[in-house]
Amino acid sequence: MTSGTSISYKFYIFVVVLLATALFLFYDVYNSEMYQCLAVTYSSSNIALMNDHKPKVSRLFGIKTLDRDFQFDMEGNDVMVVLHIQKTGGSTFERHLVKLEHACKCIQGTKRCDCSRPGAMKKGKQDVWLFSRYSTGWSSCGVHADWTELTSCVPKYMAKKNVGDARKKRRYFYVTMVRNPINRYISEWKHVQRGATWNTSRHMCDGRSPTDKELPKCYKEEWLDVPLDEFMNCKYNLANNRQTRMLADLSLVGCYNLSKMPPEERNQAMLQSAKYNLRRLAYFGLTEHQLESQFVFEETFKLKFDVPFEQTNSTNAELASVTPQQYDRIKQLNSLDVKLYEFARTLFFQRIEWMDAKNRNATRE
Repeated sequence: MTSGTSISYKFYIFVVVLLATALFLFYDVYNSEMYQCLAVTYSSSNIALMNDHKPKVSRLFGIKTLDRDFQFDMEGNDVMVVLHIQKTGGSTFERHLVKLEHACKCIQGTKRCDCSRPGAMKKGKQDVWLFSRYSTGWSSCGVHADWTELTSCVPKYMAKKNVGDARKKRRYFYVTMVRNPINRYISEWKHVQRGATWNTSRHMCDGRSPTDKELPKCYKEEWLDVPLDEFMNCKYNLANNRQTRMLADLSLVGCYNLSKMPPEERNQAMLQSAKYNLRRLAYFGLTEHQLESQFVFEETFKLKFDVPFEQTNSTNAELASVTPQQYDRIKQLNSLDVKLYEFARTLFFQRIEWMDAKNRNATRE
């Protein structure tokens, strides 16, 4: 790439990020007035919200960001796609999904379920309503595929697997769980200590996986019993800011080619993209707020879980021994995730207030 081309590309990225930020702020401010009028009816939630944990709201989101009211058609053309971020409680969430209204048939003792659309069998191919680890498997779009991979892969996969419905227009509903980044990072470190590496992940972006030079490994064969300091010292460790990276559109920052943009510019572009995509998701829950997450899901899709969500009081992350210095280093390494999580918490609780206000107003009518 020539010097002139490089400058033009960087200027283009800067303009895109600047415009996206401006539109984001304008859109929410423009829509906030109606939200204020409706939310004044809210006092306390009928699902026993943990008010002590609610963040102080510094600004309001617009109606189209807050309002999540989809009539998910399990028997029609709708597909729910799970974006499973490591160590966010995604496996527990997916186990709830496959038990949703008895819509999936699971093989006991395995991690595979038949989530065929009720009554739908086209030319011997299964037309599924749920795209997840337990229904379609990791082989479909890769192990822990991120936003960049899923949005490119899922439509093609669905068209290929469901030959009889190749021209069917589907609605895709992306869902995920988000977790406190410090606890998530520690939990991933403990999981890697036990032998996890996810070395079969593809990390596809713009049609290819990253080269070894673009994404070197932090280990040779395995990383068993890796000390926390060594885990943190690898600059290519994908645990760093994992939630931001997996929710961002990586094609905007040159995928895994770190030479495409200056580090600070790349970080800000990824964070803005992750926030934008998080707002667009049909649903996201918070690992630390299971009952509230269940409420938001059921209000969003008009579907009911057979088994209530449960809050785990203690996790491996909370039981781990971490020094104050290590804690500060983890926070520094995950500075983007810290900002993203605060954004997610604010949006999450404002959505609950919005949903509760709508329910109260509907009861009065």
